[in-house]
Amino acid sequence: MESNEIRQKFLKFFQNRGHKIIPSSSLIPNDESVLFTTAGMQQFKPYYTNPQAADKDFGGRNVATVQKCIRTGDIDEVGDDTHLTFFEMLGNFSFGGYWKKEAIQYAYDFIVKELGLAIDYVSVFEGDKEIPADNESREIWKKIDSKLTIKNHNRVDNFWGPTGDEGPCGPTTEVYINGVEIWNIVFNEFYKTKDGKYKPLEVKGIDTGMGLERLLVQVQKKNNVYETDLFNGEKIKEERIIADHIKAALFMISDGVMPSNTGAGYVLRRLMRTVASYKNRNIETIVNRYINKYFETYSNLEKEKFLDEFNKEERGYKTSRVATVEILRGRKEKNIVEPLTGYAAFGISSTFGVRSNDISDTTSELNIPVSDNFFQEWEDARRQHQKLSQTSSAGMFKGGLANHNEKTIRLHTAHHLLLAGLKANVDKNIKQRGSNITEERLRMDFLCDHKLTDEEKKKTEDWVNDKIKKGLNVVRREMPLAEAEKIGAEMEFGAKYPEIVSLYFIENEKGETISKEFCGGPHVRNTGELGQFKIQKEEAVAQGIRRIKAMLL
Repeated sequence: MESNEIRQKFLKFFQNRGHKIIPSSSLIPNDESVLFTTAGMQQFKPYYTNPQAADKDFGGRNVATVQKCIRTGDIDEVGDDTHLTFFEMLGNFSFGGYWKKEAIQYAYDFIVKELGLAIDYVSVFEGDKEIPADNESREIWKKIDSKLTIKNHNRVDNFWGPTGDEGPCGPTTEVYINGVEIWNIVFNEFYKTKDGKYKPLEVKGIDTGMGLERLLVQVQKKNNVYETDLFNGEKIKEERIIADHIKAALFMISDGVMPSNTGAGYVLRRLMRTVASYKNRNIETIVNRYINKYFETYSNLEKEKFLDEFNKEERGYKTSRVATVEILRGRKEKNIVEPLTGYAAFGISSTFGVRSNDISDTTSELNIPVSDNFFQEWEDARRQHQKLSQTSSAGMFKGGLANHNEKTIRLHTAHHLLLAGLKANVDKNIKQRGSNITEERLRMDFLCDHKLTDEEKKKTEDWVNDKIKKGLNVVRREMPLAEAEKIGAEMEFGAKYPEIVSLYFIENEKGETISKEFCGGPHVRNTGELGQFKIQKEEAVAQGIRRIKAMLL
């Protein structure tokens, strides 16, 4: 049974049981707090709190879909038997239309009766001091199959949500085949308040997800996802990374994502440049295979657009590779005897979009010494970078940004210049105490013991515009927290930082630093992209704290 047959079988199964079949939404979600669509329920989030809207939009409260998804948190794990960047999620959803008995029965019937698979075991929430055990689900499973193994799992494995400090949440039950979780069924039956209380929801919701690729491994009796009909039997890690990244990039570009240095475009650029770094590639052959395989389900895949963008990124990668060599050669020419740390090397890698092998090969060629714990330091930095990526995917925008739109990003970079300008023209001891950045304006609160004079405002404004006109580079680097503190980078007031931190530098043509701040981004690549900076208002917000509102014209 191949992938397309399983998709159709799943949708027909739920259509016959009163579900409206909804097409996959775009990989670019309407929700600006996340980079990509990561789950089937994403397009249905509003209906869980407003189920009446489902009656109007779908003619009922039960829907099913096969959703294309991108997840970025495990990109560095791609190449093993299970991790993928692009995948499809089969899901059925109900906004008060049915509850646990029906949801569990549907799962059992589809897995056992439709697909002929044997369930290894199922899990239910064991309960804790805040939420009682999900005995209802346990009893439902027992009535369906008295011989079925039912395991108790804790909150980490079998309780979902909320996303953020408050919101819908509830226990889950999971279906396992050959020890692998295949289907996750979420019962949204509580609302967690900001004060930590769990209140029963008036309208309870069902949210399920089953990864198509994982399911195919079981149905087709394969050893890993690359042996299924959605891939081409790739065996070594390099082949698998190329196959995974090309597929993900093809779907991203076809849905409108374009390579850039921020947001979703940065993820796309990273994928394409990783592929560009490998020598043994048959790009067009792989793209053709995917278009033929997915055409019946996703007819919007754009081969020529993908190849055009890939060629651009390949040229960009070669340029970055040269820049990396020059940085390391400069280190040698300056007779720096201190060994290159894994932290610093990872910072170079993430800044220029080159692979670890590129750094390693160059240090060997130039005979540059590396630290004794180089690879452990590199791995620590990579893991911390992965946490930053997962936070970004979860939609937790830092630094007071309302979103990651182009205008907001430009104002974010202008915000860094403003702080540096205040320190240069008003008082070197000025410290930021708050910020808020939207598409229309930036707002900064800062420590200052007096109202700014017209001359001080004019000098600061002119200083910022001068740096914009000079077209200064904006560069992101990662380094140990202690090193960042040592060089005097600006820190967010009251923030707690991990051992490896992200910093943004604004540098002039001589490599001298104009601004350096702890920051997760995103930013423009060059200050010349900003336009004219204008201070709109300066006022007091508290004793010793002033506020500036500014915009870009």
